[in-house]
Amino acid sequence: MKKIADNPFILVDGSSYLFRAFHAIKDLRNSKGQPTNAIFGVVNMLKSLINQYHPTHIAVVFDAKGKTFRDDIYPEYKAHRPPMPDDLRSQIEPLHKIIRALGLPLIVEEGVEADDVIGTLAREASEQGIHTLISTGDKDMAQLVNEHVTLINTMDNSIMDNDGVVTKFGVGPELIIDLLALKGDKVDNIPGVPGVGDKSALGMLQGIGGIDEIYTNLDKIAGLDFRGAKTMAAKMAEYEEQARLSYLLATIKTDVELPYSPTTLSPTDPDHQTLFTLFSDLEIKRWRDEAERQLQKANLPASAIASAPAEADTPVAISYETILDKEHFQRWLDKLQQAELFAFDTETTSLDYMEAELVGLSFSVIPGEAAYVPVAHDYPDAPEQLERSWVLSQLKPLLEDDSRAKVGQHLKYDMNVLANYGITLRGVKFDTMLESYVFNSNAGRHDMDSLASRLLDVKTVKFEEIAGKGAKQLTFNQIALEQAAHYAAEDADITLRIHQSLWPQLSEQQGPAHIFSEVEVPLIPVLAKIEQTGVLIDSQQLGEQSQYLASRILELEKQTHDLAGQPFNLSSTKQLQEILFDKLQLPVIKKTPKGAPSTAEDVLQELAENYDLPRLILEYRSLTKLKSTYTDKLPQMINHRTGRVHTSYHQAVAATGRLSSTDPNLQNIPIRTEEGRKVRKAFVANPGYKIVAADYSQIELRIMAHLSADKGLLDAFAQGRDVHKATAAEVFEVDLEAVTVEQRRSAKAINFGLIYGMSAFGLSKQLGIPRYQAQDYMDLYFERYPGVLTYMENTREFAKQHGYVETVFGRRLYLSDIHSSNAIARKGAERAAINAPMQGTAADIIKKAMLAVHAWIDTLDNNAVRMIMQVHDELVFEIRDDLAEDFAKKICNIMQNAAQLAVPLLVEAGIGKNWDEAH
Repeated sequence: MKKIADNPFILVDGSSYLFRAFHAIKDLRNSKGQPTNAIFGVVNMLKSLINQYHPTHIAVVFDAKGKTFRDDIYPEYKAHRPPMPDDLRSQIEPLHKIIRALGLPLIVEEGVEADDVIGTLAREASEQGIHTLISTGDKDMAQLVNEHVTLINTMDNSIMDNDGVVTKFGVGPELIIDLLALKGDKVDNIPGVPGVGDKSALGMLQGIGGIDEIYTNLDKIAGLDFRGAKTMAAKMAEYEEQARLSYLLATIKTDVELPYSPTTLSPTDPDHQTLFTLFSDLEIKRWRDEAERQLQKANLPASAIASAPAEADTPVAISYETILDKEHFQRWLDKLQQAELFAFDTETTSLDYMEAELVGLSFSVIPGEAAYVPVAHDYPDAPEQLERSWVLSQLKPLLEDDSRAKVGQHLKYDMNVLANYGITLRGVKFDTMLESYVFNSNAGRHDMDSLASRLLDVKTVKFEEIAGKGAKQLTFNQIALEQAAHYAAEDADITLRIHQSLWPQLSEQQGPAHIFSEVEVPLIPVLAKIEQTGVLIDSQQLGEQSQYLASRILELEKQTHDLAGQPFNLSSTKQLQEILFDKLQLPVIKKTPKGAPSTAEDVLQELAENYDLPRLILEYRSLTKLKSTYTDKLPQMINHRTGRVHTSYHQAVAATGRLSSTDPNLQNIPIRTEEGRKVRKAFVANPGYKIVAADYSQIELRIMAHLSADKGLLDAFAQGRDVHKATAAEVFEVDLEAVTVEQRRSAKAINFGLIYGMSAFGLSKQLGIPRYQAQDYMDLYFERYPGVLTYMENTREFAKQHGYVETVFGRRLYLSDIHSSNAIARKGAERAAINAPMQGTAADIIKKAMLAVHAWIDTLDNNAVRMIMQVHDELVFEIRDDLAEDFAKKICNIMQNAAQLAVPLLVEAGIGKNWDEAH
């Protein structure tokens, strides 16, 4: 074993410490019954480690609450783990306080595990030649070991370097992930390959190599020297998907975006006052006495010791005010009018902007200083408050003044709420949700609580903490002012501080800054206007369709039961597996990670080509979803005041810049089935109006032509040719006029497949042709369109060098897995690198088009035309009958000129009484 370098960078796996200490030390409590065994054990190990190695840089890393990205990949991940014992959970918060008071950097990152943070910091340190010591009891960490990274097990003080990993596991650090993927891990519920244990896994890894090599050389397994080698190749082939999933789950991420680096994680002087108070409360006498001795050395009086605060002062001094009289209000109004920028937030009774009633408003001008103006708290004994109408009349000129700059978090909501009170919010210059989203859409969640934690290291007050949960949750007007005022003022204060943290970074990046200031922020009032306008729904038609669907669903149930020879629950995966694969012996196409036959949609679609039962089940699933999501639900969503349905558009959800919508989700209404189109027929125009739908034609292919500058593609679009037919003519080497329907279909699959990074295997499956033939098609395509291949190669290289790709207009799309050691994750990032600039550019163009069309509408009579929906590459309008045709042409012209590409943009518009007719 090599000697540990002096003063190494130490990474402590706090979560590993926590569980090991809790189970190693038997019941230990203070006189109040509070358990202290885990606290005592962890602090003891930390002190021992620090005394032994005297680190100049260190971090203690814990798992965050909640799910991680691995749960999204595999919902059963760690599902077998029992819930954390209450006696352990209650020790976490005081332990974190102690660690901070000891002066040790403490890290808790949401969405990833402590292992991933440690892996990232270890990689960064290793790249800088910094010797790193990881203190853990977790065997998975062995994959991080290299010439600069060593493990230490604090329980027995054993050291593990490269040689130590080989001695313990039988393979080096580079094959630890492969070992875990093959064997699986019962503790973390990583499935592995059934029947593969230590000997067979080591036999394959030592005899052939890692998983990729094994799957390239399955024929070599039979010749290896371990029991069961002769039949192992078939088992490995059967469970390849499960093995690769296990590899992904076992891989520690080493590219987590962190706001700190190894060189910034230095310990600070202990806060002995806080330590004295904490250890006194916990009744850990030895360390309380030690903290007291340190305080006495500093000559602090006994009173100072006795009243020592439990936590160190926060970096920003907090001063929150509650405004209950006109004089106090006037002082703050003067302050807001003189400010260059102020943060602003509303508190309401509902998240539904059409139903929400204003309860209060909060403001902040200086970090740490904020005020809350309550106007409608109506619980018993609530203090007298200023009249809502009076407050709004005083604020209206300021809120509507475009020259008074404002910042908020998700201000579109506040804009809609104020619109219900006759105020048009103007002067929105910044929105922290959008600043975070544009800066890095993949960085994590963009809500205020997440941003406060990520950017400011501040734990904000959660709404549930003051309002409760579930059916008994209070609305904001019912919350006591003492709690409500702090919560509301904090919203404004934290928003201002997030802005001051984010904007200097975002403004330095020319492309993203342009997208933020010229696209996303100006789009806020446009989307708000669309939401407020809403869309008219024919509830009677939907009711009739629901009745039809209900009877058709019953018919399908009877037909499926007849085909199965018995009744069964069509919504039960287990019963479906038994019917399809045990009773009817249908071929198993794919297995779940647990080894059961899959009944996923793509599996049923493949089976439906040859069997009636899967076809009927697919129809059943489609119709039940359509009924529950749209035909039953849409009539219930009609607003009682407007008689229309009002969706919510989201700017900060889809990573590529695409808008999404909820309540209802307008993006997912199916258009390829007759029943889906009937739902669109229920989106109707007011009497005297028509629906006009304007849609970009093949926009992503046109963007591909622009980005790749491929002469063949550019010529096809410039000459207005059918691009799929033109591609078919090139690939199949026939005249344009001789292209068959089947050849055009194949060319269309290639064109769109390449945009989404489809492989030859995927293309062969889609077209129903052999894989070699699909590969030939793709090879011919790249011969005819070499610019496309060059673009793809250059884009992959750019992504690897910079960690992101860009749209035509400068929107950045970060790819965290582009350097992943996991082949599946890395290939996925490479596919995203090719697709994201096209999807992102299309998103930018439709947003620019919305801005341009909105500006034109503003010049017209308000009743002439209304923009009512945005769905994918389509804008939908309600236009007066006599103006529909002329305005449809005008809208097409505006949309076609929203951006200038190397090929012309084409927009096609339809007119009808309903959305389906117009589409």
